[in-house]
Amino acid sequence: MTENFNVKLVEDVKYYAPDPQYKKNAWMGDYQKAYNKFLADPDAFWSKIAGELEWIRPWDAVLEWNYPYAKWFTNAQLNITANCLDRHVNDHRRNKVALIWRGEGGAECIFTYQKLLSHVMRFANALKKIGVKKGDRVCIYMPLVPEQVIAILACARIGAMHSVVFAGFAAAALNLRIQDAEAKVVITADISVRRGKAIQLKAIVDEALINAPTVEHVIVLRRKEPHVDLHPTRELDFYEMMEGVSDECPPEVMDAEDPLFVLYTSGSTGKPKGVVHTCGGYMVGTHYTSKYVFDIKDNDIFWCTADPGWVTGHSYIIYGPLAVGATVFITELTPDYPDAGSWWNLIEEQKITILYTAPTAIRTFMKVGESWPNKYNLNSLRIIGSVGEPLNPEAFEWYYHVIGKDRCPIVDTWWQTETGMLLITTMIGEKMRPGFAGKPIPGVIADVVDKSGNPVPVNTMGFLVIKTPWPAMLRTLYKDDERYRKYWYTIDNLYTAGDLAVKGIDGYIMILGRADDIIIVAGHNIGTAEVESALVSHKAVAEAAVIGKPDPVKGNSIKAFVILRVGFHKSDNLVQDLVHHVRTTLGPIAVPQEIEFVDKLPKTRSGKIMRRVLKAKEMGIDPGDISTLEE
Repeated sequence: MTENFNVKLVEDVKYYAPDPQYKKNAWMGDYQKAYNKFLADPDAFWSKIAGELEWIRPWDAVLEWNYPYAKWFTNAQLNITANCLDRHVNDHRRNKVALIWRGEGGAECIFTYQKLLSHVMRFANALKKIGVKKGDRVCIYMPLVPEQVIAILACARIGAMHSVVFAGFAAAALNLRIQDAEAKVVITADISVRRGKAIQLKAIVDEALINAPTVEHVIVLRRKEPHVDLHPTRELDFYEMMEGVSDECPPEVMDAEDPLFVLYTSGSTGKPKGVVHTCGGYMVGTHYTSKYVFDIKDNDIFWCTADPGWVTGHSYIIYGPLAVGATVFITELTPDYPDAGSWWNLIEEQKITILYTAPTAIRTFMKVGESWPNKYNLNSLRIIGSVGEPLNPEAFEWYYHVIGKDRCPIVDTWWQTETGMLLITTMIGEKMRPGFAGKPIPGVIADVVDKSGNPVPVNTMGFLVIKTPWPAMLRTLYKDDERYRKYWYTIDNLYTAGDLAVKGIDGYIMILGRADDIIIVAGHNIGTAEVESALVSHKAVAEAAVIGKPDPVKGNSIKAFVILRVGFHKSDNLVQDLVHHVRTTLGPIAVPQEIEFVDKLPKTRSGKIMRRVLKAKEMGIDPGDISTLEE
């Protein structure tokens, strides 16, 4: 599977060096020195990082590695919310702003650390009052509002596992996740607001609960007037629940290896996989990367443009930045509403200093041109970051010159839902190389290998792997441990990420994209099988296969190849009907841009669809070895 890259992209070495002051003032300072220190004594390295946080009981050992299972900070006790909230309330950050929220029409909400803690404790007590306890699962399906953050932290406060579902998913996808997690409570809102329009979230939840017997209560944040009616015995109002409830809620004592949350991500089979993260290691990993990679200082305002429905929002809106004691900015505004200056206006208005966004957003801005950001004063920006998919060199250049004004270091990060924390980037102060994410951070050992696990030569495509455990790594897949083991057994003794990569002579790593059946659309992981299952559930469809096609803005778009059942005929109306069917089954993020009707699909003799053959044909390239094709 290796392929030599004698292309200009890899050979043409181009670097941007940030102002030396960045390295001088950074928390980490010299990358190589820190990396060598980690290699010399990994346990001492992680012990020092963990020592920056507060523990109820210290650990007996930093790491117990029983391949492929890790235990980090064994027998230690903690509560992550005590580190995200109480720790700051009990020191000089009590009245520091923790959270700034902006909605449409100029709506704004500000929470200090003290106010946020008070709300979290009251909501935690309200959850306890309806019977939520340690180990229960709570599904959170909400827009990006402060109450979503409060709900997530309240679950962690009492030891309930939260399962946040992105509010762009449709009822069937939500139901699947509620059922798999066996959620006891669902927390939602009546509406989310997007581009001036109200999206009826509660109606989606109502449909998703038709076959969800474990759900005892639905908590609704009622945003619109007049208030939507609630079912008298099952449904509760978010704020009414908190009335007359104490704002003193001692944090539940959690073992370092107790589960913190389950987050569903698309898999290469139809069913989404529930990635389980635990309390201790995840806390250390997100705190460490927030502080040392983003170099967050006390006067920074940190804006991660993700949604807590994805892992980026968990790690770099909520747990990581709050553990560091940062001021976090969140907004319901989209980049193009009311116009293409929306985000730049927010940066100027809020004096954002660290921006962490997706290549899709950057490419969208490139498309509308420099004139929009140039209307605004972006001088407050100190560091700019990228997440979710590879940042192509053209987007890097635009981001660096137009947004960063040739001044701000770009933190281009690689990581996954499964890794919990970012693992590969270019640390603050180090030379940046367009197209290359960078090197593994201190604490992480990564490489590019062939399918036998041997390192491939420089400038050769191979599989990206992580060679040793790291604190925020997933511990299992919920109720599917066998599937978890595949991460470590696909290539023995290595964590296989499922991404293809190239390593340059300087050790910098370029991520090329997925090696498996995942399509990354606008930073969202979409499983091919989930889209195919949605298509096949339509009465007209016998078989379906989907692929990702390069898209100048989204990174990839989805194309579907469909075989119709006897008696159905291709038509524009049927295409629209199938698009609508996928939209209502999975949500707008999974809708195919193109549907092509075909008579047959390329399959192996065992019946597996060879999507790479479809992709090669679509892109006009050689599909390689097709000896396993049936015909």
